[in-house]
Amino acid sequence: MISSARPSARRTAALLRAGVAALLLTATGCAGGAGDGSAAGDATSITALDYYTDASEHAQWGALLTACGKTAGVRVEHTSVPGASLVPTVLRQASSRTLPDLLMLDNPDLQQIAQTGALTPLDRYGIDSGGFAQGILSAGTYQGKVYGLAPNVSTVALFYNKDMLTEAGVTVPRTWDELKAAAAELTRPGRHGMAVDANATFEGAWQFLPFLWSNGGDERRLDTPQAAQALQLWVDLVKSGSMSKSVLNWTQADVHDQFAAGRTAMMINGPWRIPALNQDKNLRWGVAPVPVPRIGQTPVTPLGGEVWTVPQSASEARQEKAAQVLACLNDSAHMLTVAEQHFTVPSRSTVAARYAERVPSMAAFVRSVRAARARTSELGVRWPKAATGIYTAIQSALTGEQTPEEALEHAQRMATGS
Repeated sequence: MISSARPSARRTAALLRAGVAALLLTATGCAGGAGDGSAAGDATSITALDYYTDASEHAQWGALLTACGKTAGVRVEHTSVPGASLVPTVLRQASSRTLPDLLMLDNPDLQQIAQTGALTPLDRYGIDSGGFAQGILSAGTYQGKVYGLAPNVSTVALFYNKDMLTEAGVTVPRTWDELKAAAAELTRPGRHGMAVDANATFEGAWQFLPFLWSNGGDERRLDTPQAAQALQLWVDLVKSGSMSKSVLNWTQADVHDQFAAGRTAMMINGPWRIPALNQDKNLRWGVAPVPVPRIGQTPVTPLGGEVWTVPQSASEARQEKAAQVLACLNDSAHMLTVAEQHFTVPSRSTVAARYAERVPSMAAFVRSVRAARARTSELGVRWPKAATGIYTAIQSALTGEQTPEEALEHAQRMATGS
């Protein structure tokens, strides 16, 4: 399961600023990790750091890094740390001059790290970034330069129980009005029609973004009619009983469990849930794009996924080798391998199209990725403040403490510090 598909809490900008001096020291100090390369010599090994701590996931990425290392003529020493520890670990390594040669980051973290000067732009190494959707490239871009590339990405879509929809005579909803009607028709004693993750974390904000963005809302200005209409939709679903009030506390894993147990007929979730759904042979399910305000619109969903970067170091030889490994990870064949292993979407559009034909359950995600946006595309390093405002507004509106308009006005003040 791809870790960043479950958006982890962003580390604070203050912590990152505290490490800036150390990071800059790294650029002029000795490069860390194994290997005897120098600025003028050859590198025989490089280090790589990520947050793929799940045993099978770590092994799969380790095998891929080893294969790409052989292609580049180096041994790759692969280390993983828990997701919440990655950025603090990077800062500690910077202060001790042991920054890895190849670094994976959750894509919303890239801008904050690139801002410190810790990363090198990939055009320095002639890495091919052609064929990537614009939203995917923007996730790895800071101030106009590409610092990271994601071999694979993810987003969210609408999962539905085929048997429940057939029994109720309900078609798969395409619009918000259809969603409300379908959810009401599908609601029964012991079962809700719809489920989302509306908890007070970045996951809750992540799940709300398709509704905000598809309605023309913008995280740069949260106190708009478009944003209020999107939040009102969620309020209406809860008030009508079509969605459980417990969504205020559910994680995406909880939403999945409700769906798998037959306690909800539809849910918003990501492709990382597909392996578990496939294990239940009695569960007949399908996937469709997230419903949009009006027929004919394309949903705008958030982009999940990890980018690989080349940190600054004193060893040009190791930087070059790390860049070669990064390029290998992002070639078409390896994109397809990773996608099939983890139910993610290959980042190159032509590869993604072939993948959708081979894995039909991923087709809705492939279509959605074409218009998906990076969470940092508008606000950059200021995104975490906006996300906090969004999930706080969701909590206030769904509990009835404030109207959507009042909750989002407060969210805007939180985001701007006013």
